[in-house]
Amino acid sequence: MDKYKILIIFILYGSFCFGQHHFELKSGSDKYIAYITVADCDGEKCSGNGIILLRDKKTSHVVQTLTSDDLYFYLNKDQQPSVNVIQLYNEQSPLIFNDFNFDGFEDIAIRNGNESSYGGPSYDVYVYNSTKRQFVISDELTSLAFENLGMFQTDLKRKRIITFSKSGCCWHLTTEYQVIPRKGLDKVYELEEDAMGGEFVKVTKREKVKNKWIVKTKQYPIKEYYKE
Repeated sequence: MDKYKILIIFILYGSFCFGQHHFELKSGSDKYIAYITVADCDGEKCSGNGIILLRDKKTSHVVQTLTSDDLYFYLNKDQQPSVNVIQLYNEQSPLIFNDFNFDGFEDIAIRNGNESSYGGPSYDVYVYNSTKRQFVISDELTSLAFENLGMFQTDLKRKRIITFSKSGCCWHLTTEYQVIPRKGLDKVYELEEDAMGGEFVKVTKREKVKNKWIVKTKQYPIKEYYKE
């Protein structure tokens, strides 16, 4: 019965995607093989309507099919997309597998255009719902991946989600969030670097401790602060 369902899925999507471009990603996820179909590929870049079919590595069962209005990504020298790459101002993969809400289940972020700050990569973020046994969209996490500089980063050890934003060349903000089970995100830390004056950078650290914000500000010469 399962083989029949898989055959039907490939017939349907094969018809829909005739003339389009297909990729198979076996790495990047501990649990899933991802089959990508995207509308257009021109040289090193792919974009347009995308379909992501996830298959369980152990059982070969099709787990779920997800879509993107603009599955935008670049191909490597082997004409394959990367996976799980998050580089600020550089490469960000079409698919990112990680435990974004720190509940022990692997989640997935899917590239959806270039709608984040400064025309950077934007993502639809899905978390695994163990009750429904499927991925469901997270509006909060998706908003973070649209409103900041591309996909957010995760610190699994500290269980923090980290975002980056900027204004022009000289103002940067790093923000950290905790995930509160069944409640959502709680902002707990900010690092603001303001070098708009030209010679000095004003560094402001804000940290939430026992529901109270502790703020510390210090000024540094730019050449001393940005030694690297």
